[in-house]
Amino acid sequence: MSGVSQTPTQAALQADVSALAALDRLPCSAGEAEAARWIAQRLQASGARVVVDEETVHGTYFTPLGVLNAAGAAAGVAVLTGHRRTGGLISALAAAGIWQDLTGGRHRTLRRFLKRQTTTNVIGEIGAPDAARTLVVHAHHDAARTSFIFDQGAARFMTERLPGVMDRIDRWPPLMGLVIGGPAAVAVSAFTGGRRTALLGAAFAAGTAAIMAHMIREPVVPGANDNLSGVAVLLEVARRLQERPPPADVRVILLSAGAEEANQEGMLAYARRHFGELPVESTSFLCLDTVGSPELVLIEGEGFLRMYEYPSQQKERVAAAARDADVPLRRGMRFTFATDGLVPLRRGYEVAALGSVTEHLVPANYHWPTDTADNVDYATVAAASDVVEATIARTAEGT
Repeated sequence: MSGVSQTPTQAALQADVSALAALDRLPCSAGEAEAARWIAQRLQASGARVVVDEETVHGTYFTPLGVLNAAGAAAGVAVLTGHRRTGGLISALAAAGIWQDLTGGRHRTLRRFLKRQTTTNVIGEIGAPDAARTLVVHAHHDAARTSFIFDQGAARFMTERLPGVMDRIDRWPPLMGLVIGGPAAVAVSAFTGGRRTALLGAAFAAGTAAIMAHMIREPVVPGANDNLSGVAVLLEVARRLQERPPPADVRVILLSAGAEEANQEGMLAYARRHFGELPVESTSFLCLDTVGSPELVLIEGEGFLRMYEYPSQQKERVAAAARDADVPLRRGMRFTFATDGLVPLRRGYEVAALGSVTEHLVPANYHWPTDTADNVDYATVAAASDVVEATIARTAEGT
């Protein structure tokens, strides 16, 4: 944070975050594109071979989730008025669409019919193109809209008033399950004939659609912790690799993706374009997301609706790298939200993810207007940079 004594590394990290946080970086916006150009220039200045990919995507998560919940509400009305087969089909398709959208799935049919926009991915390569091993270190440079649903009052209450409960759990409840709950309940009611279930499902789906519609009008947050802290690590690692290149048998790809806040659309586009060039057996990934809270975390698994465990081999490699760098790393936590790491994880790659939490076990200022450059813990961001650097060395050793 500002106002405290900083190392030169921490000052450089804050300068990067501050420059980018001044831009309104909604997915697919002019600000997101400007941020991508800025990042590309900094990576090139550090000697990386840079490619900028422009990708056509939809660009939001609240619109498709809102439309699918509105369909679920309409399906509930159909069930209640005697059209159970029609209502059941519509609600089941809506629930399936929500499942795809929230679990990193590729089959997002509705998005093909919604407004299409351009997002920008920035890829910087360092090391021999034909190296035996490739490590993809990735973050995202876009920012989210805020909403009252991101208020952290409940997290503060639970950790302060019920510490015994929090000591026995490794994750927060999967609150995004509420988003699929309405259409799923309507689908069940169509099968069982339960009118009360249909009524509750329709009402819940309608309420969820209203919340998503409200979010469209909310302001964009600065997104300093989420996820300019991760982008700053990419830039810092690039600077270090210019002075100390990676081992000869390791190629490092530094990827800053766009449209992560549209449920990983930028990373999904990167997968479509580049995963064919990245053999599963010789490529590993390290996701950086919100690494600017006080305590650095090695995420054991993640997922909005289903918990996807990260492979133990890559997790243990990163944990060993943290020990090499003398960086404390919290273990045992699972995140009930989704990062870009979910995309390569579901494609069979070795993946690990670094995040961070406050004393309330949530990322600091998550999707909140206070997520400014002054509220980032740059000691943690610098520590994440150390872990990445040590992971590159571990990748060369294959351990």
